[in-house]
Amino acid sequence: MARRDIPRRPEGGRSEPQPKSRSMLGRWVRRLLAWGAGFALLGTIGLVVAVAVTVRSLPGYGELKSSQTGQMIVVRAADGSEIVTLGPSYGKWIPYERIPQDMKDAMISVEDRRYRSHWGVDPIGIVRSLMVRVESGTWKQGGSTITQQLARNIFLNNTKTFGRKAREWVLALALEQKFSKDQILELYLNKVYFGGGAYGIDSAARKFFGHSGEEITLPEAAIIAGLVKAPSRYSPTADAEAAVGRAGVVLQTMQSAGVLTAQEAQSVDLKAVKMVSDSAGQNSARYFTDWALPQLDLILPENDKPIEVWTTLDPIAQKAATSAVAGFAPKGAQGALVSLDRDGAVLAMVGGTDYVTSNYNRAVNAVRQPGSAWKLFVYLSALEAGYTPDDRVVDEPVTIDGWTPRNDGNRYAGEIDLRTAFAYSKNTVAAQLGNEVGFGTVANMARRFGITTPINTLPSMVLGSSEARVIDMVRAFASVQAKGMSITPYGIRKVTTTDGEVLYTHRTETAQQLVPPYVAAAMTDLMQTAVNIGTGRAAQIGRPVAGKTGTTSSNKDGWFLGFSSGITTGVWMGRDDAKAVPGLQGGAAPARAFAAYMKVATRKRPVEQFDTELKLPEWQLEPDDEAMQGNPDDYFYVDEQGNLVDPSRRRGDDGAIDPNAPPEGIPPEVPQAANDDFLNRATGRRDGNDPAAAGARPRPTNTSRPVPQP
Repeated sequence: MARRDIPRRPEGGRSEPQPKSRSMLGRWVRRLLAWGAGFALLGTIGLVVAVAVTVRSLPGYGELKSSQTGQMIVVRAADGSEIVTLGPSYGKWIPYERIPQDMKDAMISVEDRRYRSHWGVDPIGIVRSLMVRVESGTWKQGGSTITQQLARNIFLNNTKTFGRKAREWVLALALEQKFSKDQILELYLNKVYFGGGAYGIDSAARKFFGHSGEEITLPEAAIIAGLVKAPSRYSPTADAEAAVGRAGVVLQTMQSAGVLTAQEAQSVDLKAVKMVSDSAGQNSARYFTDWALPQLDLILPENDKPIEVWTTLDPIAQKAATSAVAGFAPKGAQGALVSLDRDGAVLAMVGGTDYVTSNYNRAVNAVRQPGSAWKLFVYLSALEAGYTPDDRVVDEPVTIDGWTPRNDGNRYAGEIDLRTAFAYSKNTVAAQLGNEVGFGTVANMARRFGITTPINTLPSMVLGSSEARVIDMVRAFASVQAKGMSITPYGIRKVTTTDGEVLYTHRTETAQQLVPPYVAAAMTDLMQTAVNIGTGRAAQIGRPVAGKTGTTSSNKDGWFLGFSSGITTGVWMGRDDAKAVPGLQGGAAPARAFAAYMKVATRKRPVEQFDTELKLPEWQLEPDDEAMQGNPDDYFYVDEQGNLVDPSRRRGDDGAIDPNAPPEGIPPEVPQAANDDFLNRATGRRDGNDPAAAGARPRPTNTSRPVPQP
C-alpha cells in the first residue's frame, strides 16, 4: 500500500511557494516602508527646522521693500525730462491697497492661480510640471508660485539646479510663515522684472505707458502681466505686436480663472492701448549719455544708491542736431556735432547719423584731420605776435623746406590784408605766417587751447595735417568766443538720489587767460569775415556768426566750427574708412548743417554783436602815441648808431641836451654798435630809396623762410 503521508509534487514538477518566502518579502516591504517613513519624518523635521531658521534670518518687511538689485540711474535733460533709465528701475513703491485690482487679478491668474490656498509651494503645480516634462522630454512648464518667484528674485539667481530649487522652496515656505499673502503680493508686484530695466509695476507702467502704476487699466494690466514669462520677447518697446498677442492669452486665463466674464474679456481692445516708444532724439541722446555717464566713476566713486543725473542736454537742441547731421551728411558718410554753451555746458552731442546702426561716438572718440579749421591756431599765433587784421600780406607761391602749399584752384591774390587771407582760407599766407612765428609756436597755441592729440611741427601742420577730436576743436573755438578765456566742456550739472538728496553739484573750473582779449577780438573779426564774405557763407543764420571751414585733401573730411549768441558748435562729416567723399567741403554740407542747427539753438536768445574792437597793449601802440603817454625824462634815447643815451647824462649847464656829447660810460674811442649797412643787411631792409621797402608782410622767397619786412 502506498503511504498517504508522503506529500505529492504538483503537476508539472513545480513545488508550491513556501510560507517562509512570503514572510521574508513582507518583512522587506515593511522595512522599506518603515525606513521611508523614518526618512520622511527626518526630512519633515529637517524642513521644519530649516524653515524656522530661515524665518528668523529673513529681513524685515521694511528692509525687503528697500532692497534693490543693482544701481538705477535716471538721466534727465536740462529741462528735467527723462532721457533714459539705465540699470534696474524700480519706480515708486505702491502699497497693496493702491494697486489696481485688475493688476492683482491678472498677475495671480497667469502666474499662480492657487496663490491664496498654498503655503508657498504648490504640490499640484509641481506634479503638473513633472507630467509635462515626462510627456515632452523638456521642462516646458514651471511649477513656481508667486512666493517662489519672489524668493528667487530677492535672494537667489536663475540657475536651474535642484540645490537652488530646494533653497527656493525653503525660502518660499519661510516667507509665507513670516508675511501675509497681501504683503507677499505687494512685494512681488513692486519687485518683479518686466523687461527694459523696469522692476515693479510702477516702473513698467511709466516705461511702457507713460503714467503711474496706480493708473493701470485692465488691458494695460494684461500686457504687464504677460511680460513676466519672457520680458525681452514680449516687451512693448521691442515688439508691440507680440506684447498684445501675449496679453490676449492673459485675458483668456483671467476668464478661465473666473475673475472676468466672457463678455468682459471680449470687450477689451488691446490695440487701443497707447504705448511709449523711443523717439529718434532719445536714441541720438545715447551718444551724449555714453560720454557723460562714465564720469560718475570720478564724481561718485563709491555710490551704489539709485540716482538721478541732471545733465546739460537741451532736448530741443539735441533733436535739431540729430536732424541736421542725418539730413546733410552725404550718402555713405557719417557726421558728428558738438554744441557748447558759453560756460562749457554741452547742449547737444551727435556721434553719428544713427545710434542703432553704429554707437561709435565720433564726436569724442574719432581723430580726424581738421584741414583749414586748424588755421585758427596759426592766426592766433600771428595775432599774438603782433599782427592785426588790417596788416598787409602777400598771397603768392611759396616753398618752405621743400614743401610748396597751393591754394584752392591754384589762384593767388597778391597783396591783401590778413582779414581777407583768412576769409578766403589762403594756404600760402597761412604757411608764411606759420613759418614766421614758428611751427612749434603754433603747436603750443593748439595745446594751450585744449587739443589733446599728438601735433607734428612739419610745415604742412599749418593746414591741419595733425589729427584732432571734434569736441577739442569746439572747445578751442569756444575759448575764442569767451574773449580768450579757457572753456572746459561738461555734461553733468548735479546728481541726486531718487529722494532728492543732492550728492554732487558741478562747479565751474577757474578759467585761464589763454590769449589777451585783443587777440581773441581780432580772431573773431577774422572769423566773422569768413562767414560774411568768405568760405563760410553757407553758415549764415540771420544774426552775427563767426566761424571757419575746414576741408582735407581729396574731400576726406569736411568741417565747420563757429559761434553765435553764446553758443559754439562744431560739425564734422566724412567716412569712417577715410575714403574721399565727392563734393564734401567744409563750406558745403557741414556749414549747412551748422546753420540748420544754430537757427534752432539760438532762436530764443537775443542777438549779440561781436566785440571786435582792438584794444592794443601799450607796447603795440605807434611811437608817437607812446611818447605822449609818459615823461620824456623816463626814457632812454638812441643815437644814429643805435647806442642807448641816457638824457640825464647829456644835458649841458643850461639844461639843454647836447647831441654831440657821448653817452656816459662809453669812451669816445669805442666804435659804434652797428652802422647802417650792417643793420640793413641784418634786418633785410632794402635801400632807403627802394619804395618796396615799405611793402606788405610777410614777403617770402621760393627757396627759404620768408623775410619779414617793416
